[in-house]
Amino acid sequence: MDFSTLFRTKENLNLDKSTLTILRYIAILGQFAAINIVFFYLDLEFPIKETYIIIFIGLLTNLFLQFKIKVNQLKDTYASLFLLYDLFQLSALLYLTGGILNPFIILLIIPTIVSSTFLSMGTTIILGVITSFLLFLLTYTHHHLPLPGLNSEIFEVPNFYKQGILIAILIGLIFLSYFGIRFAGETKKRSEALNKLQEVISKEYELESLGGQAAAAAHSLGTPLATIAVVAKELKKEIGDDKNFSKDIDLLISQTKRCSDILKKISKKQIKDDIFLSSIKFEDLLEEIINSFKETSSKKIKLSIQDDKNKIDIDRTPEIIYGLRNFIGNANKFSKSKVNVYLKSNDREVTVIIKDDGPGFPDDIFNFLGEPYIKSKSKETGSNAGLGLGTFLGKTLLEKQGAKLSFKNHHNGAEVKIDFTLSKLIK
Repeated sequence: MDFSTLFRTKENLNLDKSTLTILRYIAILGQFAAINIVFFYLDLEFPIKETYIIIFIGLLTNLFLQFKIKVNQLKDTYASLFLLYDLFQLSALLYLTGGILNPFIILLIIPTIVSSTFLSMGTTIILGVITSFLLFLLTYTHHHLPLPGLNSEIFEVPNFYKQGILIAILIGLIFLSYFGIRFAGETKKRSEALNKLQEVISKEYELESLGGQAAAAAHSLGTPLATIAVVAKELKKEIGDDKNFSKDIDLLISQTKRCSDILKKISKKQIKDDIFLSSIKFEDLLEEIINSFKETSSKKIKLSIQDDKNKIDIDRTPEIIYGLRNFIGNANKFSKSKVNVYLKSNDREVTVIIKDDGPGFPDDIFNFLGEPYIKSKSKETGSNAGLGLGTFLGKTLLEKQGAKLSFKNHHNGAEVKIDFTLSKLIK
């Protein structure tokens, strides 16, 4: 068993101190109110002094947690110690007030549920096992005190009723713990995937910004370089055939010209890249993306535009570029020899269909396509199969632009269909 995975030691798992402190204050106040109502208002007898002592010790531990623990985030192990104490404290109170028959017995599963949501699976399993052990003790030990107001000599609860309560609580413990573990795990995965999504968009805009800065630098440096070139030529005329200086002057002129040529290239490239910020026909955008793969792949990628009735112009946003590039790139990666991209449009919508001649989407993950961190066990996809993060990023980015995506397998490969509503695409 991989304990680093079970206890997620490679992750920075924490439980917020203020959250735990508030939860424990609520529990202590609830316990204090419950025993006082039962003892003074309902006038039922039980060892109230002992229960006061147990609650007071719990209060002291919470004051210690609040004022002596300086960190704001409790590590997995440290937080589990406080939850473990809460388990034993509540068990002691239940032992003094009826054991398994006490209606508040259900609260014994709370520390484990808290652990399943915030802490590691290993910690949750340990707390769950200890909780189950304490439940068995409170059910089958005959030494616990009777429920206040219940005379055990007159009224005896059947064992099967106690066992029913035990089983019901254990089922609730297992179900809620499992739900907490899955919910926390899926939330963390989605959060990590969305962080990567934000990094992708930030990188695109950063590159865009660098392109603008490069153009500004080329424009600003053009004038001083021209001045240097003019001054150098004038100096060469004045120096004449003096070999001591003419060689250096020639070098200065040639290097100035070289700098000027470099800046011109940067300027021309930026003018070309400025399309990124302006409108472009959908057909041309797809052509650019396809051509970028042709430079690195020998596979045939064909664009069909016979059904492109509405030659619309769209903004070249990073979301659309990255999303389309991702799905065309996936098709190219998994295809055997060819990829077909179909562009269709009318006065209401634009549709992009990407088909490849590869193995298709694996059956074991088909229903989860678009979710992050999914891994297929299919041998057909081979080493090309990833964790589904690229599909998640592409799908999320395109959906942010109002697109609807669908996936399916055809007779000879996979197909991705991307539908854009014209009103949402053109803003």
